[in-house]
Amino acid sequence: MAILKQNKKSHLKKNMFFDEGVDIARYDQVKYPQIDKITEKQLGFFWRPEEVDVSKDKADFNKLSKHEQHIFTSNLKRQILLDSVQGRAPNLAFLPIVSLPELENWVETWSFFETIHSRSYTHIIRNIYPDPSHVFDNMLDIKQIIECGQDIATYYDDLIINNNGPTNKKEHKKSLWMCMMSANALEGIRFYVSFACSWAFAELKKMEGNAKIIKFIARDENTHLAGTTTLLRLMRKEDKEMDKIAKECEQQCRDLFIKVIQQEKEWAEYLFRNGSMIGLNETILKDYVEWIGAKRMRAVGLTPPYKVPLANPLPWTEKWIAGGNVQVAPQETEISSYVVGGVKKDVDDNTLKGLSL
Repeated sequence: MAILKQNKKSHLKKNMFFDEGVDIARYDQVKYPQIDKITEKQLGFFWRPEEVDVSKDKADFNKLSKHEQHIFTSNLKRQILLDSVQGRAPNLAFLPIVSLPELENWVETWSFFETIHSRSYTHIIRNIYPDPSHVFDNMLDIKQIIECGQDIATYYDDLIINNNGPTNKKEHKKSLWMCMMSANALEGIRFYVSFACSWAFAELKKMEGNAKIIKFIARDENTHLAGTTTLLRLMRKEDKEMDKIAKECEQQCRDLFIKVIQQEKEWAEYLFRNGSMIGLNETILKDYVEWIGAKRMRAVGLTPPYKVPLANPLPWTEKWIAGGNVQVAPQETEISSYVVGGVKKDVDDNTLKGLSL
């Protein structure tokens, strides 16, 4: 694939995928301004893990019961694996077949923010655990984690294989559709059992630094969810064959989402196998997963397999998901090295010795 291209076709007349590759990265005129707006929104959310002070979390963690420590550490392991996949996969799978500059820019931005998430988990681990290897070295030994990772990777691998070799055009488009559906389910469902646990700890005034980082991550994932949902709708609208494929794959997509929901339920069982925590248990988490899963399925035109209440079973999570209110700038976060109006107590009579006004 050539890096420098000279296309004859206007970028305003190309399809999102499978057309001439991107030549000039121009954003003054874009075919799909809604994609560009999602990128701008995501860039406006830029943050760094070091902006959040998690030093108090170490003392909090040591005060947790053994089963609460199991819940917290297990969730970290699963989140690390999910974002390890998602940090590299969109670039590898989607960029080779992208045809529009605004879409190329979105995919690159999406992947970049996933790497911020991965770095944030290392930031948390360094500050809480004496030996980070305690978290990293055995995460692939947990059956529920590796099964989840393999299911996600399968759809990306299938698309990458089709990108790299001679393939039937319809099958290639089908692999793209299924991969985008899988990414949508990942961004919209797979993290939320772990998210709810992190926020439940914070509701008890425990592990609050971690919870704020998870709030930043949830805000990003909501943006990625908006991106994949928008792409799925536009792909059907601009390409009649893709619309036909979407209809043919409806049951397959439905099965995909149902499996994701089931895996989240199984993860809740694994987390709470030794006991629950105040404000959260396995049963209510399963209700929450069904509720949010049904919401995500309807958003991409799929019928949920069950009826769920209109109200969120965990209404207190709404304030954590309302990401637009999260402050990111350094002066607005709890960085221990950035205190405005604070008093540093290591100043003595000799500190200013030799200075004159």
